[in-house]
Amino acid sequence: MSDNNGDGDGAATPDEFDHGDHEPIEARYVWLEFDGEKYRTYYEVAGDGDVPLVCLHTAGADSRQFRHLLNDPDVLEQYTVYAFDMPWHGQTLPPTTSDWWTEDYRLKTDFYAGFVATFVRTLGLDSPAVVGCSMGGAIVLELARNYADDVRAVVGLESTAHAPTRDIGYLDHPHVNQEVVRPEWVYGLQAPQSPERLKRESWWLYSQGGDGVYTGDLHFYAEDWDARGTLDEIDTDDVGVYLLTGEYDYSAAPEDTRRVADEIDGAQFEEMTELGHFPMVENPTRLKEYLEPILEQIAAD
Repeated sequence: MSDNNGDGDGAATPDEFDHGDHEPIEARYVWLEFDGEKYRTYYEVAGDGDVPLVCLHTAGADSRQFRHLLNDPDVLEQYTVYAFDMPWHGQTLPPTTSDWWTEDYRLKTDFYAGFVATFVRTLGLDSPAVVGCSMGGAIVLELARNYADDVRAVVGLESTAHAPTRDIGYLDHPHVNQEVVRPEWVYGLQAPQSPERLKRESWWLYSQGGDGVYTGDLHFYAEDWDARGTLDEIDTDDVGVYLLTGEYDYSAAPEDTRRVADEIDGAQFEEMTELGHFPMVENPTRLKEYLEPILEQIAAD
């Protein structure tokens, strides 16, 4: 990867490909049955390392957020990396076996954690590490608490135990253009030092998406999810817990994640300078400075 000079011109990405080059990423679909429904689930995979690494995207987004990690040769030496789209996101359809359009989409904790575990089990992944950001950074805590037999470690980016309920109903108002408001909100959650081109990549990803999907995800993030008082049930002897939060994140602020770490005996927390809410997109080289030692530790355990 090239170095990030922070001026918005340098490419802090693995985009140093020549014309005609193929990336190491392979794309596939797997059919998953969960909670009485069937889902045509899209995922990408790269690497042939001994340790599986599963990546969970943020609310209203999809697996494209992890393209930089999927292209990182240092990571791919030790890990086989998987990134999949949750139902209703990216190239994963809503359930193919029900009239999903007759009711509002609302993501719930039990469904979210259960679907991730179903993906892991169906692909036969042997005790993977899981990295998730924002809502993904929240659900990895649930995986560590209730799915310890399925995962070896979790890395929470921008994790909270509870996000105060927000007035998010306006996002579904017919007078609001979701494809304008949503990416502008996301853009402001990124660090000023992150390269402009990469912040615009986040902006672009959030300019797309199904009607009501972002609001349905925020139902989980801001209303259904509340792990306060339960995180001490996580045994870090069984599942390692590593937490990283950007200093410019005001949605899941560093002090929010620090409170999570304080509840979990043995959890490791670090505040990431010059990063915001979407570190794997807005500045993957900067994130790597914090993430790489964690991945080295997980692979060595």
